[in-house]
Amino acid sequence: MLNCAVFFCFLELITILANIKSPQDLKSLSEDKLSELAAEIRKKIIETVAKNGGHLASNLGVVELTIALHRVFDSPDDALIFDVSHQCYAHKLLTGRYSSFDTLRLKGGISGFTRESESVHDFFDNGHSSTSISQGLGLLTAWDRLHHDGKVVAVIGDGALTGGMAFEALSHAGQIQKNLIVILNDNQMSISPNTGSLSRYLSTLTMTSFYQKFRYTVDGIIDRIPYSEHHIGKLIFRFKRAIKGLFLNTNLFTDLGFEYVGPLDGHNIRELEENLRRVRKLPKPVVMHIHTKKGKGYSPAENNPAAFHGVGPFQISDGKMEKFDSLSFTESFNKALMKLSENNPKIAAITAAMSKGTGLDTFARHHPDRFFDVGIAEEHAVTFAAGLARGGMIPVVAIYSTFIQRAVDQIIHDVALSNKAVVFVFDRSGVVPNDGETHQGLFDISLLRPVPNMTILAPVSAVDLEKCLAWAVNANRPVAIRYPKSSCPSEFPSFSLEIDEGKGILLKNEEYEPSLSVQFDDEEAKTFKKILFVCTGGIFGETLVAARSLLQDGVYADIYSLRFVKPVDEDYFVSLAMAYDGVVFVEDGVMIGGISEHLQNILFKKQYKNTVIKAFPDRFLAHGSRSQVCEDCEMLPKDIALAARKLLKEP
Repeated sequence: MLNCAVFFCFLELITILANIKSPQDLKSLSEDKLSELAAEIRKKIIETVAKNGGHLASNLGVVELTIALHRVFDSPDDALIFDVSHQCYAHKLLTGRYSSFDTLRLKGGISGFTRESESVHDFFDNGHSSTSISQGLGLLTAWDRLHHDGKVVAVIGDGALTGGMAFEALSHAGQIQKNLIVILNDNQMSISPNTGSLSRYLSTLTMTSFYQKFRYTVDGIIDRIPYSEHHIGKLIFRFKRAIKGLFLNTNLFTDLGFEYVGPLDGHNIRELEENLRRVRKLPKPVVMHIHTKKGKGYSPAENNPAAFHGVGPFQISDGKMEKFDSLSFTESFNKALMKLSENNPKIAAITAAMSKGTGLDTFARHHPDRFFDVGIAEEHAVTFAAGLARGGMIPVVAIYSTFIQRAVDQIIHDVALSNKAVVFVFDRSGVVPNDGETHQGLFDISLLRPVPNMTILAPVSAVDLEKCLAWAVNANRPVAIRYPKSSCPSEFPSFSLEIDEGKGILLKNEEYEPSLSVQFDDEEAKTFKKILFVCTGGIFGETLVAARSLLQDGVYADIYSLRFVKPVDEDYFVSLAMAYDGVVFVEDGVMIGGISEHLQNILFKKQYKNTVIKAFPDRFLAHGSRSQVCEDCEMLPKDIALAARKLLKEP
């Protein structure tokens, strides 16, 4: 039982955070209360993520930084922009969302990322990497033009500086010399451990506070040297730079035109505030480099920050996480790739800071000489793969569907145009639970189906995935394999059929539910209503439940899983569809530009009109569980079955 002193201390901790309704309330807190506030924020984050899932390690690492930022700057008159924004939980707690924080990532609750519609303190809908500096520079430029004197701070870290867009923005910011403040949160981690020369470079920046004071002193002396705007002025300017070169070290950021401050202790609020107040006064772009510990305050996350970057529900006591009841598609891909790579030394694996998330961590351990984590650089990953293919390797590029969107041009220009033999694996295609609008994998079919030379496969099970991957690595052309974030369904014998290019897998009712299959003789068959479900592999589970419900009502229902989204053997498909009284297309992608629209149009041209499409609507989908997202879009099994009944005019 808690003693009184501990009990009242606990109440005090709760009171500090609960009483903060806006960032202005932070400014009146005494300094000795700030560490208590940080502890309570961490406690709230851990408790909530343990129940709801979310981004844990990245959020625990920036608690002190977020407190310092909101004490020095005046949001929303000043703008705080969080790159990716998977480190915005403390920000949410300090900007009036404490009372709703328990709804984090739940349907109808607050988002796990910043959302403009959620709060005036959230300036952008962020969920992808390396955008904050571009956003901040654009916002600051607009404010300058409109005579708004607010400051703009871009917080970037977790490997986001490995994204090329961040460097494009740094170069532009240095060129136009707007007083943008960039906070480089250097925790030596992205989602997977940082790799590459940039990470090593940041580790060498060990300037001390003494050095910073010395630099400001030298700068002040040099700036007092007068010079004109003409030729003599240019000479003096060069002379000043030469003097600075003798006394001051330079780095990448100073070469780009930024003032550089750091590295600083990202968990020392006093030091952060002191430097932020100085930085706020500078009339030029600044990079403030801080060191933080990802997962700070929760030992399982500190010891394994990659595993605790994005998590499902877990036990706080030991960090044990819930797992799929059966093999997931990601795990199945890992097993299939390992099997192929043992006998084929030409196979190489590439990912963009997602080795664990894509299942490539096992490949990396066993074949480090042919595994490449390029950092958060999807464009480079694709074109690098094209180079590997040109040299005779068989590159397998595993990237989440939502992140491959950044590399569509490279897929078209560098791979498909010259028909390079690159295998793309799109994990988390279709509905992605809980992360919301920025992470849905609903666009890959519509984006890539129109691209010449592209082949797109949608396996339905673990066995099917293994066969598709084996086929793809020997296809000698660009191939994309897409699958959802979910467990693999139970296997049926049909899933083991050998691949016949352009054809899918026909699963007849007597195979998937023999106890309910409709039995009738040839004469009865002439009058019996028969429905064909045509689905992409990622939504087979919902389709199967819908088909079973029809069988229970005595309706003959078969399922044709589109193993090939492109190409499709159209003659075979038409002949198959004509044998049914109705065709229901079920696609785990957006309807516009999807394969269902294309196949429906083919049937229309053959005067077959009794079809309906069930696919996802033309809007961005908010966070929720998979079933909740499907419910909002009328894509649950009951909705799919209802569409079939209406098509057949069944009651």
